[in-house]
Parts: sequence; structure tokens; C-alpha cells
Amino acid sequence: MTAPSSSIAPRKGGRWIEQWDPEDETFWKETGEKVARRNLFFSVLSEHIGFSIWTLWSVMVLFMGPEYGLTPADKFFIISMATLVGAVVRVPYTFAVARFGGRNWTIVSASMLLLPTIAAFIVMEPGTSFGTFLVCAMLAGVGGGNFASSMTNINSFFPLRKKGWALGLNAGGGNIGVPVVQLVGLAVIGASAGPRVLLGIYIPLIVVAAVLGALYMDNITSVKNDTGAAKEAVKDPHTWIMSFLYIGTFGSFIGYSFAFGLVLQTQFGRTPLESAYVTFIGPLLGSLIRPVGGWLADKYGGAKITLWNFVGMGAATAVIVVASMEESLALFTTAFIVLFVLSGLGNGSTYKMIPGIFQAKATALELTGEEAASYGRRLSGASMGLIGAVGALGGLGINLAFRQSFLSVGSGTGAFVGFLAFYAVCFGVTWAVYLRRPAAAESPTVTASEAKPQLSYAEV
Repeated sequence: MTAPSSSIAPRKGGRWIEQWDPEDETFWKETGEKVARRNLFFSVLSEHIGFSIWTLWSVMVLFMGPEYGLTPADKFFIISMATLVGAVVRVPYTFAVARFGGRNWTIVSASMLLLPTIAAFIVMEPGTSFGTFLVCAMLAGVGGGNFASSMTNINSFFPLRKKGWALGLNAGGGNIGVPVVQLVGLAVIGASAGPRVLLGIYIPLIVVAAVLGALYMDNITSVKNDTGAAKEAVKDPHTWIMSFLYIGTFGSFIGYSFAFGLVLQTQFGRTPLESAYVTFIGPLLGSLIRPVGGWLADKYGGAKITLWNFVGMGAATAVIVVASMEESLALFTTAFIVLFVLSGLGNGSTYKMIPGIFQAKATALELTGEEAASYGRRLSGASMGLIGAVGALGGLGINLAFRQSFLSVGSGTGAFVGFLAFYAVCFGVTWAVYLRRPAAAESPTVTASEAKPQLSYAEV
């Protein structure tokens, strides 16, 4: 059997690959891997800058001293709105890849980052109204959508056996945009420069990302919006179960990324520079370890890694509660960074579970070969945008919980107690749905084929 070629033809104003079959090992070795890796690299670049712009206001609020006339609650609300918009736009961004092409949408989505960056450059000064800052933060939310379109695009380029690594690297490289913007912010604050310097650095970088995407990325003709797959994914309970678990991992990562510096300022009286010195460490380590989470999931199973990861997140949160009550900055900061690392690890393992779950469903339906692979790609691709969007809403919940906790008790302790309880629920759900041996499988009245759909999920 002849391996399909990867013919790239100009169409619809861009580079289009007419034939793409990454599951064919001959095609993958001869052509597919090189093309997939090239698209992965430039997808990471665009998504990286998208994350930086999305979380831009986690740095901006550190510049906003008493002269801005904003309370801590106002600042938490500003970053909450950026989180909200970033979560909501992930849904249309997911479907934009099939509508316009992965390369073409990368160009558009990268270029759109200019709007919130230039807007913030114009208004960032004392005397600007709270409402204006709120609108600018909401505009920055478009950067959160880049993740959904990028992950959907890269999911189409790689075979199932490589998805954990590829999706983990793609997401991890994008997530690093969070600590990078915070590091740049640290340098700007340390140099006693104004926030406009930070914004001025990112404007040309956005242009570079859009241009490189245009020059080196590709669209895949066979990737189309599948209304039937989308409807099936919405009806499938696993889409919503994984959305819930992703709230626990990615929702924690992005929520803490926005809030960490502001919590240090508000609860421990750190200056902007003192906060910036440590704010970037957690997101950086959490981003770097995300591909490791995907790799471990490929090797040992995503459900197993996710389960024990929630145990670790719960333990770290318990330490944070103690440190918060004892007002121990060193213990608080250390445990918070550990929590970041675990959230990043869990991001990789939970996202690897998605294609595995739908591949397991294909096997349970007795599909084989390309038919099974196609079913898995259709359903996992359709569900990823929704799961990513709902997961990101966890960041909104975290920031609103911090806001309420500081308003009620003057510290973040109450919020952390709530997070601890949530991680316990996530642990229970992971075990009950994906690792617990179904009682039905041991019943003599149930055939092996009837039990198979339940048992197969333990391998995801």
C-alpha cells in the first residue's frame, strides 16, 4: 500500500495539505513527522504570546499603586474578567481552525493580540477609570482563545501514540508565556520603567508571530467542522467529566497565575518588585513540567497520573492553609510553587486522557484500524475546545474566590480551604469513573463485551 503524500497546494489564500494520514507509519516517517514538528514549533510561538497577553493584567495590577485609586477587590475583579473572556472565546476558536485552516487562523488570532496590547498602552496611567481598565482586561482575554485553536490544530497533525507528548509540548510552550510576561514585568519594574515599556516590547513580537505563522505553517484540507461530532461530544458525559477535572488542573494553573502576585501584595504586604521576584517561578515550573505530565500519561496512563496528582495538589493546598494561618511567607511561597508544578503536571495528564477516552470508546464499539482512529480524532477534537473553555473558567472561580475571601476575612485562607475540598472531589471522580473496577464486570450475568466499554477506560 502506497503511503499518502503530503502535497501542499495554494488554496483559499494559504498553504493547504491535501492528504494527511499520521497513523500510517511509513507516511509519518517519510513526510508527516517533519511537517508536524514544523507546525508545532510555530503554533507554540503564537500560543506562547497569546498566553502572555491573556495574563498581561496579572503584571499590570502590580504597577497600580494607590495613585490609581483601586482596591484589592477591584484588581481581583479586573483579572477575573480577563480570565472569563479567555475561557469563553475558546469555544469559537476551536471551530475556527476547521473553518479557516490552522495556519490561516493562527495568523488572524495572533494579529488580534495587537488590539488589547495597544489599548492598554494608550490608557495605562493614573486617572483612568476602573471601567476602562476592565474593558482593556476583557480585550486581553482573546489571548486565552489561542490555546484552544492551537491544541485543536496540533491534535490533527500527530498520531495517537504521539499526542500526549505533542499536546503537552504545545500547551507547555504556550503556558510559558505566563512566566515570561511576568519576568519581563520584573525587569521593567526593576528598571523603574513604566508599564508602557512592557507593552511596547510585546507589540512587535505579536507582528513577528503572525508573519512567521504565515510563512511556515500549513492548513489541512481534511480537517472540517463536524457538526455531528460536536453534538455527540456535547452529549457524551466524558466531555463534561473531563471538563470538571480540567478545572482542577488548568483552572488552578491559570487562576493562580493571575492571582499569585496580587495575593503576595495584599496578604503579605510585598512591594511590586518583591512580588515580581517570585511570581514567575510557579508558572514557569508548571509550564515546563506539562510535557512531562503528557509523557508520564503516555507511559503509565493519564488516569493514574491524574489521580495521584490530585493527591499531591491537595497536600500542597493543606500546607498553604497552614502557612496562611501562621502568616509564614516562606512556607506559603514554597507550597504555592509546588502547587503550580503539580497543576502543570496534571494539565499534561488530563489532556492526554481525552484522545485516549474516545479511542477506548471506538474499541468498545468494535471499530478497528483507520475507522477507530478517525472516530477518536473526531470526538477528541470536538471535545477539546469545550473542555479547554470550561477548564479555564476554573481560573475565574479562583480569582472570584480570592476576591470574596479577602473581602470577608482579609486573607486568602478561606479560598484555599475551598480549593482543598474541590481537589478531594476531583480525586474521587477520577477514581470512580476511570480507575475503579466496575462491579458489573464481575457479575456472571454480564458478558465480557458488555463490560468492555467500562473496563477500557482504565487504560486512558
